[in-house]
Amino acid sequence: MFNRILIVCVGNICRSPTAEKLLRTALASSAIEVSSAGLAALSDHPLEPTASQVLQEHGHGPCLHKARQLTSDAVSDADLILVMEQRHIDGVLSLAPEARGKVFLLGKWQQNREIKDPYRQGKPAFVHAYALIEQAAQAWAQRLVG
Repeated sequence: MFNRILIVCVGNICRSPTAEKLLRTALASSAIEVSSAGLAALSDHPLEPTASQVLQEHGHGPCLHKARQLTSDAVSDADLILVMEQRHIDGVLSLAPEARGKVFLLGKWQQNREIKDPYRQGKPAFVHAYALIEQAAQAWAQRLVG
């Protein structure tokens, strides 16, 4: 059983907090906890403004997010770790090799699709990333709670 899910990207201000919000919403009827962190987090930074705008345009209220750095303790505490790109798996495993077997791409159920970073690429990139994250979060939620 997965009780604690950790979602990881690089800065923890765009993709992983968006995925955290969407997966938490999709799993609202369960007791599963969802959090996020970054491999090179901009610690304590809020959600990137365009990411926040896209979330709000899709009906999600303001996100009071503060970026946090990925730690070996956070990896140990998580039952499942979801990342955006293959290189993030390598980053997690270099920090905590014992996590092998519990780190997967968020896009696993979409043929292991990677979700590229929209940071500094304009709103269309954020809208595209949001759509990919939403599909992936729904696919994980269906598998986690049936």
